[in-house]
Amino acid sequence: MLGKFNIGIMGTGNIASVMADTVNKMKNVRLYAVASREKVKADVFAGKHGCKKAYGSYEELAADKKVELIYIATPHSEHFANAKMCMEYGKPVLCEKAFTANASQAEELVKISEEKGVFLAEAIWTRYMPMLTTIREVVGSGVIGEPRTLTANLGYVIDHVPRLKDPALAGGALLDVGIYPLNFALMIFGYNIARISSHCTYTESGVDEQNSITLQYMDGKVAHLNSSMVSLSDRKGIIYGTKGFIIVENINNFASISVYDSSYKKVGIYKCPKQISGYEYEVEASIKAIRSRQQECAQMPHSETIRVMKIMDALRKEWGIVYPFEKREGIMEESTEKPGETDKGTVMEKNAGAGSETDGNGLGNAEDKQSGQTQ
Repeated sequence: MLGKFNIGIMGTGNIASVMADTVNKMKNVRLYAVASREKVKADVFAGKHGCKKAYGSYEELAADKKVELIYIATPHSEHFANAKMCMEYGKPVLCEKAFTANASQAEELVKISEEKGVFLAEAIWTRYMPMLTTIREVVGSGVIGEPRTLTANLGYVIDHVPRLKDPALAGGALLDVGIYPLNFALMIFGYNIARISSHCTYTESGVDEQNSITLQYMDGKVAHLNSSMVSLSDRKGIIYGTKGFIIVENINNFASISVYDSSYKKVGIYKCPKQISGYEYEVEASIKAIRSRQQECAQMPHSETIRVMKIMDALRKEWGIVYPFEKREGIMEESTEKPGETDKGTVMEKNAGAGSETDGNGLGNAEDKQSGQTQ
């Protein structure tokens, strides 16, 4: 019988604490180590959650030969460097969403994973949940006829969290909360997108605070997606068909699925199975893949992660949002005409909003875990 699998956590924020509590309740898994840039934070975290090792640098964690999987829970801007360093030490990585700040970084990490034969996966937990299979089965059963339209929204009043407004930390609503409605649509309707239209409003620091995105599919399906870090939403995902519709409660942690017929009568309900926190599924999938000598998880393969990053890159480019480190590294170029810019070139109030429309074909081949807690 295999012994307990040693997990290391990089970062000591709220989401890291939820993962630590989850791992401590799982079978055949051990919370072995934690790392922070400040040793005192690692010591406090280790004492609270029972980690055997506490490190004052991320490199020490990556160098520990007993660590078998590192869960990265640092800010979005740090994911690339953190994951790259871990894989250079040969350490498997489960990295929080958004996987990286942009697709270029994601592609480089995937290349390293493939070259070194090291496991790498994005920890977008909804991709790993059993309820996703249930949703797909209900939609595929034909109970609501042919699905044609989808709506999904996620919003929290979390604009007080400093990192979410900081461009240097890849802040903004899209990467933190907008990624969930986007993934919901892609998980249900797929990637055969013909066109994407969008609008966003801005914080004073220049990142998006709210956004509205519409995906138009080649076969006529349409998905309307909204996310915000300045307003509270109902978190629902609704799939509309020719004979009825399905309401998914909480697209950020599927709670239940209600099915309605053409007379608006509820004809079915499916409840979420008992879970620790929901994080356990991504950990279990990662361990299974590692032990099978796989470099990715079937639930969220590298190709899917890169496709999502490319879509978000295209949206940010249209909105004129380029992070400072992207400018320095020349990864993304700013739009020639900034959102809200007048003919004379004077930038108006950014929170007046901006719209975009981009060709879907140009996107490449392709309390919950809510943003107030992440990283």
